[in-house]
Amino acid sequence: MQILAGLGNPGSQYAGNRHNIGFMAVDAIQQRHSFAPWTKKFKALMSEGEIGGERVLLLKPQTFMNLSGEAVGEAMRFYKLAPKDILAIYDELDLLPGKARIKTGGGHGGHNGIKSLDAHCGKDYRRLRLGIGHPGAKEKVNGHVLGDFAKIDKVWLEPLLDALAENAAMLVKGEDSQFLNKLSLATGGKQEPEPAVAKPTGQSHIRQARNSAQPKILPTTGPMADMLKKLFGNRQE
Repeated sequence: MQILAGLGNPGSQYAGNRHNIGFMAVDAIQQRHSFAPWTKKFKALMSEGEIGGERVLLLKPQTFMNLSGEAVGEAMRFYKLAPKDILAIYDELDLLPGKARIKTGGGHGGHNGIKSLDAHCGKDYRRLRLGIGHPGAKEKVNGHVLGDFAKIDKVWLEPLLDALAENAAMLVKGEDSQFLNKLSLATGGKQEPEPAVAKPTGQSHIRQARNSAQPKILPTTGPMADMLKKLFGNRQE
């Protein structure tokens, strides 16, 4: 059995937030694979089903982002699972919109939901980070993360979530490179798995943006390139 935990904040007012892309991802999986209806358990909304011949539990913690680990840890202990049986799906500021990365273990990168999972589940679980892009200045981070996706984001968000749900069997089987290739084809970019190397921790990405530079190599074709052209014209470098 595996737990796929999408991270986000409960409540209709947060449903469209960039910070809730983890919820959106497990919703897409639940619908595509005809899982059971959502029920309340483990301080979360949960739905059970099967993907690729394996039993899977989808979780959407209802404790708000900063306490996500309470729900995931409770479910992990109830089913006598190990951290390796958990996959957390969440937003990442330091990845361009539509980009994705997968790794096992590592640091929390300033993400409070991951800090909570580390505290309640240990650190050796898998992480699927979905890029939401960086607003460019730390004073804009709070509004960006807790703001809704813009209409223009649909050009990459919908294909990303569709591809994620359609190829969830690869995710469950640990076929990370193949899975990321499918997302790449859907969004017009290149996805790569990450090594399980811990990174220095930082402040919450809700409170302060990290100062890492954005990648300068941008896609020239596909949905992502079209979106960037609409946003920035022909000023891509």
